[in-house]
Amino acid sequence: MNKRIRALSAACVIGAFTLTACGGGGGGSADGEVTLKLVAADYGDKAANSSAGYWKDVAKRFTAANPKIKVDVRVINWNDIDAQVKTMIQSGNVPDVLQTGGYADKVSDDLLYKAEDVLSEPTRANLIDSFAKAGQVDGVQYGIPFVSSARAFFYNKSLFKQAGITEAPKTWADITAAAEKIKAKVPGVTPYALPLGPEEAQGESLIWELGNGGGYTDAKGGYTLDSKANIEAFNWLKSNLVGPGLTYANPATTDRKTAFADFAAGKAAMLNGHPSLIQMAKDGKVDYGVAPIPGKSGALDSTLGVADWTMAFKDNGHQAEIKKFLDFAYSKENTLKFDEMYNLMPVTKDTLQEMQSNGKHQDLAPFFELLPSAVFYPLGDTTWDAVSAEIKKKGGTAVSGNAAEVLGDLQKTAEDAVADQ
Repeated sequence: MNKRIRALSAACVIGAFTLTACGGGGGGSADGEVTLKLVAADYGDKAANSSAGYWKDVAKRFTAANPKIKVDVRVINWNDIDAQVKTMIQSGNVPDVLQTGGYADKVSDDLLYKAEDVLSEPTRANLIDSFAKAGQVDGVQYGIPFVSSARAFFYNKSLFKQAGITEAPKTWADITAAAEKIKAKVPGVTPYALPLGPEEAQGESLIWELGNGGGYTDAKGGYTLDSKANIEAFNWLKSNLVGPGLTYANPATTDRKTAFADFAAGKAAMLNGHPSLIQMAKDGKVDYGVAPIPGKSGALDSTLGVADWTMAFKDNGHQAEIKKFLDFAYSKENTLKFDEMYNLMPVTKDTLQEMQSNGKHQDLAPFFELLPSAVFYPLGDTTWDAVSAEIKKKGGTAVSGNAAEVLGDLQKTAEDAVADQ
């Protein structure tokens, strides 16, 4: 997945091929055969579970059903895929289909087909609505969701029991009360793990802002980083968790990987996490519970959603062939296989229903329930990457410094980015 669930990413390029067709119309032949160029990110952590094996199998079965359309597969690790794709585009070696972390920058350069041009109506209708909407730029869908993740509240049942806590928190006040009990009765444990460091400050920040009715944008898509609700959320964290010593001493320098590792080692009692934390907790022999994320006045009925994307490039003119391939790739057989291979969350309705009902994924049940109502980053805004980078660098300081000033500076950065585009 994009950098938000890349704990599954590999560190090497596997199954790479050499791209040879350049410019528009590449990949065809005199006998009517077409070769589609597929570039995809690797979700595996070793050769044995590389995504190359999955995509080569999909390509083989697709070509067997469509003999005149071949698919060359190139799988690239997450650390390198963005740079390599940029080089491909600049040199004219444009892929037909790309599966990676983001799409909006390709839209701004007018490189992509609209989703409606490369997906049949049944395939488009099968996409979970919230994810399909997150693939839109100015109301038009270009990004096709591929896999997803969502956030929920994790807590250590054993530590709760030691502290005399009988149920999962539902409100911010409940979190504070539980954290105070844990600090008093279970020394040496971080009551609430608050990671606002540069790895993913934008994720943890948005979760707390949503809990107070805030967020990164308004209904029209304009940035609202320094809204009253957002400032209040950070001031609450400062006064109720950071100041009293109920979390890390400096959340702005603490990354998610540290928080996850602490929870998996039984050293942190509560945090917001995504599905990969389940296996980490099991490996650490942690008796954990999962619940909806607490908000200021009650548990949230939505959650932060994260998705990786597929997109189709116009350069080679293979619209009809791409459409056939994507309809095949997004069949339940294929999406279910990939999601179960890496324990990821689905983006299609039929695969979600299958994973909810086949009895194999009970651990993911809390995430399944929240997935259809997930809230996303403003992915369709071409300035988001730059704004997100600034939030990662500076956002966490709002719980130690002046929240209004920190968020005000971020708001100005966002407005400048919009003005410059």
